[in-house]
Amino acid sequence: MLIYCKVNFETPILQPPMNYEKKEEATYLAESFFKEKLEQAVLRARETLLAYQHPDGYWCFELEADCTIPAEYILMMHYMDEIEEDLQSKIAVYLRLRQGDHGGWPLFYGGPFDMSCSVKTYYALKLAGDSPGAPHMVKAREAILARGGAARSNVFTRITLALFGQIPWRGVPFVPVEIILLPRWFPFHISKVSYWSRTVAIPLSILCSLKAKARNPKEVNIRELFTVPPEKEKHYFPVRSHLNRVFLLLDRAGHFFEPFIPTKIRRTALKKAEEWFIERLNGVDGLGGIFPAMVNAHEALACLGYPPDHPYRTTTKGALKNLLVAGGDATYCQPCVSPVWDTALSCLALQEDASSVAAENILLGLDWLRDRQLLDGPGDWRENHPGLKGGGWAFQFNNSYYPDLDDTSVVAWAMALTAPERYREPIQRAIDWICGMQSKNGGFAAYDADNTYYYLNEIPFADHQALLDPPTSDVSARCATALAEFGHRDQKLKACLDYLGKEQERNGSWFGRWGTNYIYGTWSVLVALEKAGHRPDQEHIRRAVSWMKSVQRPDGGWGEDCDTYFQPERAGLGYASTPFHTAWAMLGLMVAGEVNSPEVRRGAEYLIRTQQADGLWKDKWFNAPGFPRVFYLRYHGYAKYFPLWALARYRNLRSRKSV
Repeated sequence: MLIYCKVNFETPILQPPMNYEKKEEATYLAESFFKEKLEQAVLRARETLLAYQHPDGYWCFELEADCTIPAEYILMMHYMDEIEEDLQSKIAVYLRLRQGDHGGWPLFYGGPFDMSCSVKTYYALKLAGDSPGAPHMVKAREAILARGGAARSNVFTRITLALFGQIPWRGVPFVPVEIILLPRWFPFHISKVSYWSRTVAIPLSILCSLKAKARNPKEVNIRELFTVPPEKEKHYFPVRSHLNRVFLLLDRAGHFFEPFIPTKIRRTALKKAEEWFIERLNGVDGLGGIFPAMVNAHEALACLGYPPDHPYRTTTKGALKNLLVAGGDATYCQPCVSPVWDTALSCLALQEDASSVAAENILLGLDWLRDRQLLDGPGDWRENHPGLKGGGWAFQFNNSYYPDLDDTSVVAWAMALTAPERYREPIQRAIDWICGMQSKNGGFAAYDADNTYYYLNEIPFADHQALLDPPTSDVSARCATALAEFGHRDQKLKACLDYLGKEQERNGSWFGRWGTNYIYGTWSVLVALEKAGHRPDQEHIRRAVSWMKSVQRPDGGWGEDCDTYFQPERAGLGYASTPFHTAWAMLGLMVAGEVNSPEVRRGAEYLIRTQQADGLWKDKWFNAPGFPRVFYLRYHGYAKYFPLWALARYRNLRSRKSV
């Protein structure tokens, strides 16, 4: 069902100059000429977006991450001794093209050196046959050593190195498979962490407990990346806090006492963990629908003795291959796929166009979505909500155990806007499910409710600080939008709006957990507030509008970089304007009553000016965090449907035709 995409890669320039100002100011087009160009831009964008629709009704654009994921694909092939030389060489081409001027590899386009990404990519290239003496490898090695060496990598990278025998197991956290046996009242329980942590950690705990060893048929090592021999290294775990220090002591005790765990208990835990992840393998869509969990499951099956031709092994291998995207001489691996998200947002953009030409396409897309609503099947979320009926949608083609509130809200919103009577039942089931998943503070998280055990972010395993799934402004705003759109204006909506009010930043913006960053978050919340009946002249909305206008760039666009997750004082600032940030800003300003403002006009002119020959937009900048500060994404669809949405809405509001 997944598509093996064919694309053309461009050689990226990874270190753009840190110049946040453009020399040329955007200038107004003559009104009559502008109106014609605006209409043409909407028409061309609509026609091209429709051409991307699959005959079944969905849209699915590429979803690109940093080089960690394709590097891990090569590492996985060598771990399993399932090396495909041609595929490996094409992934290596992709990795080489993305080396930064600093010598290493960043977490996002234009980003700084990242140790973990650089170590994995270097190792992958060496496994693929690149000589350590090659100039790009020398440059990478020098950059890694200058920053402390591979021992300074994050936990997940060090676990990979332990599996390949490059560091001792004391250099990784204690991840015993017995965590699957812990009772719910215990400070740590798998239900107390996010879905992505669960699906990654359970198969990984099998690998760690059995001290699995990569086959590594070519016996490639990377000892040259350590400033101290790894067996002599004493500083694998920097102390992050007082609580973290306590957890580190407990972790050390766990390593010490592990040999004394009774064999019967370990055997029971291994069996339960095996059953847990096999039950959730999810066919060709993979465990949790995400690469890290899928690759851990694939390797855990081998570690447990499943032969290569076993249906589980062939299924997990096929699921991983379905994530590959090939383009000429280069291939990369996606972290997951996004058909539900892309389809719902494409429908919203086309619905704003309000053209009868797209009406059938929109209904085809929404019908495809309707058939994928998760109603009565099993799901991890049911553990804390046993009486709640299902009604959500997943992000991927299929991820039945893990529907999410963001996708569910966007789908319900699109259905309610387009044909509320046609989709009344699925909308109502979605609204009921959303309401049942509200957290106690009034907000909404992506996959769970009240997943706020923040002390768990201090355990050694959680150095990425993303073990949990707490409520966020952007998801809460989307849920509020869906509730308000469907006329659901009770205490649930009020509690969510109260939560959003408390989350507003001093500068007037809102944080964007699932999109970069404050521009995305502010757009999301402004839409929700407008749907809920807040007036444009209210103080909190004026503050947001003032902030949004203040970060517009001189060329008329908006842009914000992923490094604002490291430097929140740079909220709304970027190296360059982007079509998706410009669209988000325009959409946010327009729902706040600013359709006639010069800022929105200049944004529209920027989008018209930067539209490509094919009618869409193209941009190299990453636009979302998987996990802020440690993992970032580039949704290729964002530069396609969001600008259409913004321009169509601008055209409609100018002529008072907006729906």
